[in-house]
Amino acid sequence: MTVIDQELGLRERKRRATRMAIQKAAIDLATERGIEGVTIEEISHAANVSPRTFFNYFPTKDAAIVGEMPQLPDDDAVERFVNAGDRQSVLDGVAELLASSLLADEVGGADEVGGFDADGPADGDAAAHGPALDSDIHDRRRALLKNHPQLVALKMASMREFEEQLSGVLQRRLAIDDPALADDADALYQRARLVTFVAFAGMRHAWSCWADHGGRDSLVARLHESFDQLQSFVRSAARK
Repeated sequence: MTVIDQELGLRERKRRATRMAIQKAAIDLATERGIEGVTIEEISHAANVSPRTFFNYFPTKDAAIVGEMPQLPDDDAVERFVNAGDRQSVLDGVAELLASSLLADEVGGADEVGGFDADGPADGDAAAHGPALDSDIHDRRRALLKNHPQLVALKMASMREFEEQLSGVLQRRLAIDDPALADDADALYQRARLVTFVAFAGMRHAWSCWADHGGRDSLVARLHESFDQLQSFVRSAARK
C-alpha cells in the first residue's frame, strides 16, 4: 500500500467517523427533546463539528436521523458479480456484494440492515455504513421512525433508490446469464426485481439475527449465514 493509499484510507475512516458522530448526536438529541426541539446547530455542537461540516454530510436534520442510503461496493466488485457466470450463483454473488459493502464501511460496532418499515428493521444502514452504531442507537432510530411518518417516507425513498440500483446490477447479470431473457425487457426487469426482494429478505433475516444477539456478532457473518440458509431452502424446494 502506498503512502497515498494510506492517506486516502485514513481520510475515509475520519469521514465515516464524522458521519457516524453526526447521526448519533441527531438521534440522541431527537430522542431526548423531540425532533422539533432540536436544531442543526445543537446537533453539530454535540457531534463536535461545525454546521458547515454537518451540511457536507446531510442536507437536513431529518436526513441525519434517518441515515444515508445504502451503497453498493466499488465498481470492481460489481463487475466481478455481473461477469461471474457459472463460477458463482446469483444469490451467492448478491451476498458477496452486500458483504463487500459492509466490509468497505466497517468502523466497529453494528447498525441496521433491511430497510422495510417502521415496525421492523427499518434502516438499512449497515449496507451503507457498516457496523458503526450500537444496538441501542438503532433501536432509538426505529422508535423515531415509528413516531414520525416524514422520517419513514424519507427512509423508504432512499431504500427504493437502493432497490433500483441493485436491480439494475442484477439485470446486467441476468442478461448475460440468460440471453433469451435479455430479449424481453419486462421479463428481465421483473426477474431482477424478484431477486432484489429475495435479497432484501436475506438482509432482514441477517439483521434480525444480529439484533437478537445484541449486536455482538459480525453482521457480515450473519449475512452469509442467512444467505446460506436461503440457498439451502431453494435447493431443498427444487428437489421436491
